[in-house]
Amino acid sequence: MTTTTPKTVEHLDRVVIRFAGDSGDGMQLTGDRFTSATAVLGNDLSTLPNFPAEIRAPQGTLPGVSSFQLHFADHDVLTPGDSPDVLVAMNPAALAANLRDLPRGGTIIADSDAFGSRALVKAGYAGNPLEDDTLASWHVHGLPLTSMTVTALADFDLTRKEKERAKNMFALGLLSWLYTRPLEGTRAFLSAKFAKKPELLRANLTALDTGYHYGETTEDFVVSYEIAPAPMPAGRYRNITGNTATAYGLTTAAHRSGLPLVLGSYPITPASDILHTLSGLKRHGVTTIQAEDEIAGIGIALGASFGGALGVTTTSGPGLALKSEIIGLGVSTELPLVVVDVQRGGPSTGLPTKTEQADLLQALFGRNGEAPVAVVAPASPADCFDVAIEAVRIATTYRTPVLLLSDGYLANGSEPWRIPEIGDLPEVPVEFATEPNATDAKGNPTFHPFVRDEETLARPWVKPGTAGLEHRIGGIEKADGTGNISYDPENHDRMTRLRAAKIARIADTIGDLEVDDPSESADVLVLGWGSTFGPISAAVRTLRASGIPVAQAHLRHLSPLPANTGDVLRAYSRVVVPEMNLGQLAFLLRGRFLVDVRSHTAVRGLPFTSTELVDVIAAAVAETTGADDHDASDEPAGSRQRGDSA
Repeated sequence: MTTTTPKTVEHLDRVVIRFAGDSGDGMQLTGDRFTSATAVLGNDLSTLPNFPAEIRAPQGTLPGVSSFQLHFADHDVLTPGDSPDVLVAMNPAALAANLRDLPRGGTIIADSDAFGSRALVKAGYAGNPLEDDTLASWHVHGLPLTSMTVTALADFDLTRKEKERAKNMFALGLLSWLYTRPLEGTRAFLSAKFAKKPELLRANLTALDTGYHYGETTEDFVVSYEIAPAPMPAGRYRNITGNTATAYGLTTAAHRSGLPLVLGSYPITPASDILHTLSGLKRHGVTTIQAEDEIAGIGIALGASFGGALGVTTTSGPGLALKSEIIGLGVSTELPLVVVDVQRGGPSTGLPTKTEQADLLQALFGRNGEAPVAVVAPASPADCFDVAIEAVRIATTYRTPVLLLSDGYLANGSEPWRIPEIGDLPEVPVEFATEPNATDAKGNPTFHPFVRDEETLARPWVKPGTAGLEHRIGGIEKADGTGNISYDPENHDRMTRLRAAKIARIADTIGDLEVDDPSESADVLVLGWGSTFGPISAAVRTLRASGIPVAQAHLRHLSPLPANTGDVLRAYSRVVVPEMNLGQLAFLLRGRFLVDVRSHTAVRGLPFTSTELVDVIAAAVAETTGADDHDASDEPAGSRQRGDSA
């Protein structure tokens, strides 16, 4: 219909939108396309995809709900948002599963066609919430999205079911108008996706455009919104997920080291996209082998390292358990190896599509014998690129397995990433032994595979077939220097301590733990690792804006820890460590440094909200000052969409 009310444009500084529907409604695709359009406009952003583990969960049920949350703003964004401002619900189950997260006064856009009696019963509703007073505290737009899509495609040679599948594009078009997002990128995406199915291509493009024009002409919405670009350093940007950034970082490190990259991997959620991405980079010297199981995957990777390549394997927690024996073999043979563990909820199969940080102790100690390895963890999706390069540097420099601990939140979440200039990338120098390094009893040149570099304690790396450098390899203990098989007790003690000392030496090249304490008067330090960086940083920013001094530090290197870690911890009256586990890092810090580290833990399969961390940190500050607990919001000053604005 033609509107009789003039349209107006309102400027916002930030907004959080959550798309939710059945696992077959295309919510991940819808969210991804909206995110890409938002990135093109230059907004800073952070996303949180959330979907069932089942390929096709029970239709119309709460366990089958898939959602995608996007927080975008005209300023620096640290989290996907504690709660949505707008909920797009494609069926009753999506509404029921997500309504508790939508603050009173928020906006609901629902597909009224999906709220039939059967669907309502599946979602646990006695009546239709779009028609009774259930949603009286929210601003509700019940729109017949399905029937409007079908009507728009009436002349297409498609079944009704095929037409209905395009309703997500109608919704995307409507939200694109509502928040002034361009459609060109989505049109190009659809043209590529349906290049061999022209009728489906036309249908999806028509649904997209119809949704957009509906927003322009309907009286349901008289306001659209603009969010200005965020200030960012000059450069070329792209939107990137943690898994893609990890794959690109590994490839970049291989290129900088001059090594071919060999990935041995078995698909596992949420790590599989690293395998998928690397499989498309063959032209960059990448070989991917999808193995028959997790053990074969890491065996391939370690074998590749023995052969002079960069061996990498990717997995999640259950697969890491299976890989433990060969990680130990990598420790014994002292070969470079990168193991990427994209953590998920456990134990066992656990929560395959949900995030967690509970593999830290497994990464550090989950092997037989004394088998120390290096452990690193990225702080954000984009940081996965840099940490992957760092993992390769450590592995090749110190001839050791390195475990990179990402998680489901980072892996599937996305943010803008400034594409680095080649000249700004770190070098990853690699040297192979080519000459004998010892003499035998008769004074003849020979090769000792465990003569160590004085600085790094790394042994030589030799390509098989190098003349005169033949040596034994395997998991049985070797004699110091010569590498001969040895059962001597003193030798085993010495080799065990040397392997541990080698890992400790890594601390010489990682720098000190940096503390952000602008007031220089904070009594409370909040220490995090991995993906807790965003929520912690948002909470700290909020508290500082309220005049509460708080210090913050974040660990990228977990084994070894930075050399000054103990001094940093002892410098504060309270140390708070938020973790998505039951306190694993806190346990380690207490035992090593004898500091009363306070844990804040949660294992909900979701990242922390900054609001809960504000309360936790404020309580710790109150303990040290005797002040009343502080109740602060995660919202910076400025306009935020509320009320009837949508």
